[in-house]
Amino acid sequence: MGKIADLAARKLTEENVGKMSCLAGVGGRVKGIMETTKSAQAILAIDGCPLQCARNTLEQAGFKKFEHLSLNDMGMEKGKTPATEETVAKVASRGKALLLK
Repeated sequence: MGKIADLAARKLTEENVGKMSCLAGVGGRVKGIMETTKSAQAILAIDGCPLQCARNTLEQAGFKKFEHLSLNDMGMEKGKTPATEETVAKVASRGKALLLK
């Protein structure tokens, strides 16, 4: 489901709803990425599996205020849910709603 999360984030970026960034850079505390993330108007973490690595990475980096979208909570299953246009659109739509609320 990582592919679905990735494609949904790219779709949100293409639609100018958000700007995809590097979660590994947040985990590694890369200065420029941390500054960009801190200055973001809103943050959306999209987790592709129930381990919630995106949420945990942001929390461990000190971020408290962000929206979280778990594909598992949307009824998708790791290794079973295909990355179709429809599935990606559904995730992007939910992400857009969270970012614009």
